[in-house]
Amino acid sequence: MADFLGMMKQAAQLQSKMQALQVELDTIEVEGAAGGGMVTVTLTAKGDLKGVKIDDSLMKPTDKEVLEDLLIAAHADARRKAEATMQEKMKGLTGGLQLPPGLNPFG
Repeated sequence: MADFLGMMKQAAQLQSKMQALQVELDTIEVEGAAGGGMVTVTLTAKGDLKGVKIDDSLMKPTDKEVLEDLLIAAHADARRKAEATMQEKMKGLTGGLQLPPGLNPFG
C-alpha cells in the first residue's frame, strides 16, 4: 500500500510540474527565418503564431509567390525550433524520457 501511495504522490507532483511547464511554454518564443532573414515568424514553444515580419523589399506585387514561399519556410523553421524547445523542457521534467507520440502537440 505504501508503494501505491508513493506512486500516487509522484503522479500528483508530475501533474503539477506538467501544468507549470504548459504555462512556461506559452511564454517562450522562438523565431524562424527564411530568405536570409527577409521573412521571420515568431511562435510560442507550443506552436502558436505570435508574429510575422516581412522585409519591405518583398512588398512588390511581382514577388507575391516568393513572399508566400518564404512565409511557409519561416513558419516551418520556427515550428522546428518550438518543438525542439518543448522537447528539451520535457526531458528536464521527465528525466530524459521522450514524449509518447500522442502527447506531442506537433506530431
